[in-house]
Amino acid sequence: MATHPPDTPAPQVTLHSIEEARARIRADVYCTPCNHSAAISRIAGQRVYLKLENLQMTGSFKERGALNKILTLSSSERRCGVIAASAGNHAQGVAFHATRHGIRARIVMPMMTPLVKVNATRSYGADVVLHGANYDEAYEEARRLAALESLVFIHPFDDPAVIAGQGTIALEMLEQVPDVEAVVVPIGGGGLISGIACAIKSLRPDIRVIGVQAARMPSMQSALRAHKPVTIDSNTTIADGIAVRRSGEITVPMVEKYVDEIVVAEEEEIASGILTLLEREKTLAEGAGAAAVAALLHHKTTLRDQKTIALVCGGNIDVSLLARIIQRGLAKDGRLVRLQIHLSDRPGSLHQLTRLLTVHQANIVELHHDRTYYGVNLGDTMIDVTLEARGEEQIQQILHGLAQEGYRHERIV
Repeated sequence: MATHPPDTPAPQVTLHSIEEARARIRADVYCTPCNHSAAISRIAGQRVYLKLENLQMTGSFKERGALNKILTLSSSERRCGVIAASAGNHAQGVAFHATRHGIRARIVMPMMTPLVKVNATRSYGADVVLHGANYDEAYEEARRLAALESLVFIHPFDDPAVIAGQGTIALEMLEQVPDVEAVVVPIGGGGLISGIACAIKSLRPDIRVIGVQAARMPSMQSALRAHKPVTIDSNTTIADGIAVRRSGEITVPMVEKYVDEIVVAEEEEIASGILTLLEREKTLAEGAGAAAVAALLHHKTTLRDQKTIALVCGGNIDVSLLARIIQRGLAKDGRLVRLQIHLSDRPGSLHQLTRLLTVHQANIVELHHDRTYYGVNLGDTMIDVTLEARGEEQIQQILHGLAQEGYRHERIV
């Protein structure tokens, strides 16, 4: 490791602090599997291994940093209790491990946090306070309460103990895949990749460390351009776990020092990553959890045929969002198609249409019959039908058959 001159402050996170964190937390967190994925490797053109942090007790890597911070508290700090601001994974990690260690936990969550996440956090024993329209307002309230009630604030990413806890993932990776050549990690505020990159570069500087941000919230990229944290505009993204407006004061210089490359993944790419993990690997990932896999599937990095670990950092996804992602993914793959078809409003018209669809072996998933809307002529009707298909080739055959039979139709994209 590099030495520091007397006038240079020692780094706040080091390989030694990460190794200490591992010894401290290893009895209370899972050593998650890191298995080869033949299916994703074929698509990505890499030899891809998946480090499955979505299998932690609360569904994400956040437990590691939260637990390491909790276990470093003094006796008086433990008696006072802890507080955090979070809309999801950090909240659950703090709540779960604080309660297990007999420490009072209060979590401030934005008012619009999904009920399932609020209930999960409460189920782990925390006192949940709903406050503010967004994370920033919840954060300010948590800071206010921490000062007012002498609670220890546990930051989600900009804390040396939290960063060191997240870095323990890297030590497991190097043991599980000793000849790994690259690691791809999602980035929000930077705590996760800072800890992982610090450990990897200290032990194996030849390994490439690549970060992935949501294209709609690239706060770390903005920070690196300015060489300091900057606050970017808020935006919606399905990768809400890494939707951070401002990177950390500690994490930005660590990322500058240790991370080789940062790329961004678009919303459709992240959705594709979620669906691919679910369908090919039977692994449930949230948007942030699928970001690293999305970057590999869509060839966003400079990696070429290297042994690569992609971190699946969390699996806490809203069920309704997952349903929409599945539907859109099926439509994109040509396994689901929605058509609007004009018919004469007379007996037998619908029967003739369904006969044609049967000839082309299309399975009707949903059908809506409307005479009033869609601007149809009097004496006509509109059928809005969703079909299950085997792929784009079969869809084109159906469309050709409709045209040959004289049906006016439109494919809804």
